[in-house]
Amino acid sequence: MEPWLGDDETRAVADVLASGILTQGPKVKAFEAQFSALQEVRHAVATSNGTTALHLALVVAGIGPGDDVVVPSLAFIATANAVTYVGARPVFCDVDPVTGTVTGSTIRAALTLDTRAVIVVDQGGVPVDLEPVRELCERHEITVIEDAGCAVGSQYKGRPVGTGADVAVWSFHPDNVLTTGEGGMLTTHRADWAARARSLRSHSVNVPAADRRRSRMAAPEVYVEVGFDCQMTDLQAAIGIVQLGRLREIVARRREIAARYEAGLSGLAGLRFVADPPYGTTNFQSFWLEVLPGFATDREGLLARLADAGISARRGAMAAHRQPAYRWRDTGNAGLQTTERLTDRTLVLPIFHGLDNVGLNRVMNSVRAAAGVRR
Repeated sequence: MEPWLGDDETRAVADVLASGILTQGPKVKAFEAQFSALQEVRHAVATSNGTTALHLALVVAGIGPGDDVVVPSLAFIATANAVTYVGARPVFCDVDPVTGTVTGSTIRAALTLDTRAVIVVDQGGVPVDLEPVRELCERHEITVIEDAGCAVGSQYKGRPVGTGADVAVWSFHPDNVLTTGEGGMLTTHRADWAARARSLRSHSVNVPAADRRRSRMAAPEVYVEVGFDCQMTDLQAAIGIVQLGRLREIVARRREIAARYEAGLSGLAGLRFVADPPYGTTNFQSFWLEVLPGFATDREGLLARLADAGISARRGAMAAHRQPAYRWRDTGNAGLQTTERLTDRTLVLPIFHGLDNVGLNRVMNSVRAAAGVRR
């Protein structure tokens, strides 16, 4: 992955530097407004990264010690970490074998008597089938949090992902489709949750820093509860505003590259490619494929062949329950066979805006060669 950055981002950052307001200020406010409009949600709260956004989401949802939170193991470890930060217990669930995302049935198998929240993950930008999850959780009064960190630009049933969750979170890391260098966002329709998240991200001070700067004589600072320091800067927000303006073009280009990969490699036996689910469209934050037993080599062998050709491919999504930090964690009554299979068999091919035809053909020719097919 390489982020698409250019002169517009450079000028936007230069304008912020010239303004003298470098920390959280008017650009952050503008970025939040534009992002909430794009995602068709009432409130957006910018943060320092996606993990802090998820941490805040759990806090404002009232999740804490004694609570269980169902999370997919097939996700970046930050998803489970955020649950641990608030003193709750992550309970791992399995995923759908085709999409790599949770389903109502995989969540149901992991529910416990103490389940207070469920975190669904749009894995690699593939949208979760959210309606069955919501129906299940509403029956049990369980909060639905959507980790849409990789999914800006993806759609679920014709609407942006994240709109149907109680609260959703986003990441703007350079590996994602829209980047601010680092940065994150929390979105929700609940005004009270958004207001508390805004307070918590700035140490829960009663007067925001921007208001203190504007006032002739600032009022005494009061810290209403123990908060955090996870603010976005105006430098980051300025980049984000530019990136939002070209998001449609970025996603279209990634979908074009994914279509080229599928067309060029679909004739090879033993490979299965990520694709749009029937209920939505993916932004192809990742173009992953599953190496099946019918292929000429296994996943590690294909990765080695690509590396020998100077091509930077990577293993697919990790299984968090296999990591030393979570080896002792619970899975309820859920089996994680699909998660383990996808972790062992999937890899991610290069996909970014600047990947030209020469690069695409290099990648595809190397995969064909690993399959024993001549150019």
